[in-house]
Amino acid sequence: FLKPGDHVIMSQMEHNSVIRPLRYLEAEGIVTVSVAPCDRMGMLDPEDVRRLLRKETALVAINHASNVCGVIQDIAAIKQTIGEVPLLVDAAQTAGTVPIDVSALGVDFLAFTGHKGLYGPQGTGGLYIREGLVVRPLKRGGTGSVSENEHQPDFFPDAMESGTQNNVGLSGLAEGVRFVLDTGVENIRKHEMSLLQAFIDGVIDVPGLTLYGPLKPEKQVAILSITFDQALPDGMHQSFGGCGNRAIPATFESIHPNEAGSILEQEFEILVRVGLHCAPLAHRALGSFPDGTVRFSLGYFNTLEEVNIAVQAVRKIAEKKDYVD
Repeated sequence: FLKPGDHVIMSQMEHNSVIRPLRYLEAEGIVTVSVAPCDRMGMLDPEDVRRLLRKETALVAINHASNVCGVIQDIAAIKQTIGEVPLLVDAAQTAGTVPIDVSALGVDFLAFTGHKGLYGPQGTGGLYIREGLVVRPLKRGGTGSVSENEHQPDFFPDAMESGTQNNVGLSGLAEGVRFVLDTGVENIRKHEMSLLQAFIDGVIDVPGLTLYGPLKPEKQVAILSITFDQALPDGMHQSFGGCGNRAIPATFESIHPNEAGSILEQEFEILVRVGLHCAPLAHRALGSFPDGTVRFSLGYFNTLEEVNIAVQAVRKIAEKKDYVD
């Protein structure tokens, strides 16, 4: 789709699955890349995208919801801002968990993975391409169609699907999608929002804990990133880089996210993702670079009881000096 001389805009909340291909094309001298900044809650102001537009801008790539802090971007407003420039939306975190209407939002491309909110196996996913857009295949070969033609088919989906498909994985994805449709995306969203609200309410007053993101379930997916931070000197109540909230001063030194993750797994049997989450620019925006955060991801099959267990675990880690060197 992109050609030499094109300009691409991406947001600061992008995943390396977007960042690295664009940086490669930039290093090869094929395209130029601009990064639209996001605020301390991870939100992108469409006006910041507008300021980066050029006559050669050929694509704007936006993460629908951050895999770091969960913030949901206003896709419709961004599309209205960029006009006819094609918009690529990374829906890895929202497909199956947030209602998406590509026509209403003005989406030109929408990429999604199958193994998250669609409950499919790893190694599955898809790409929506708005009718009328011309996209070059990444690979060419057998498609099982028009076999008499020595050239790649020019019709979808065959043009983009050379080789033997992952039929076993796609069968699993189909069952996951069936579950989502039967349950209802709105019902899934409502349940996950209630879990997130309970989690936020349970830890927002924990001394020394920084919470990242909007901290409003209606503005984010069911992800909560936290850090156990260094105590503030007496009389100081200011943020050292966190976004959504900074609790009152604590009585301990910092606990590194890697250490916190190990404690949660070994002592509480809670699995979290720690570090930079393949999104270094996002952590720079949030102020959590280079150590990253401790990320809790909630899903439809989680319960309020499990959220309470996680809340108590976070509180116990924050209250004990034993975990600090």
